[in-house]
Amino acid sequence: MRILLVEDDSVLGAVMLRSLADAGHRVDLASTLESARHFWRVQPFDAVLLDLNLPDGSGLVALREARARNDRTPTLILTARNRTDERIAGLDAGADDYLGKPFDLAEVEARLRALVRRSRETGDLEQIGLLSIDRRAQRVFINREPLDLPAREFEVLWELMTPPGRVVSKQVLSDKLSGFDDPLNANALEAFVSRLRKKIAGSGAGIRTLRGLPILLEVQE
Repeated sequence: MRILLVEDDSVLGAVMLRSLADAGHRVDLASTLESARHFWRVQPFDAVLLDLNLPDGSGLVALREARARNDRTPTLILTARNRTDERIAGLDAGADDYLGKPFDLAEVEARLRALVRRSRETGDLEQIGLLSIDRRAQRVFINREPLDLPAREFEVLWELMTPPGRVVSKQVLSDKLSGFDDPLNANALEAFVSRLRKKIAGSGAGIRTLRGLPILLEVQE
């Protein structure tokens, strides 16, 4: 997943970034309201982890702005403000879930997966033909045999199977797989897709390009 992490505590932010990255996610870290608003406007994310108490304002400002422009990115508020009225304010502003500090990092990731499942109407386990993905375990299998994939190829497959059959534009794929300091150009994306297509050949699942632009993963006869 591509995640926006908004957290002004440098130590906690670094710990969370490392934990999420180790779990296979691509994470952008914002420590101020201004940077969070910028990231959220220019980059599509699968989920947002949002601290409220930022040095230059409340994280709710960024959330309200996103919802006002019809951005429905699943958002989990993480904050020390854990009173009932504050939780209600966060949910009324458009948050999907709320977790008070201190929290367990494993619970954060589990809640993230649940939010994305609900938003995309998918599950931790998906299968097309003999090809299956276990998002919780970060594993891919063909006919129950593990298929080891480099991180970027796994991310491409994750996106195409969330849910299976979804048409995804190359631009969206490129945006999801790029970092602000690590852009993914069209040729690199083509190379990842080409290698992935070869590796899943014979699984009953195939990657197809539609009219030269979007791509999807579908059952092959």
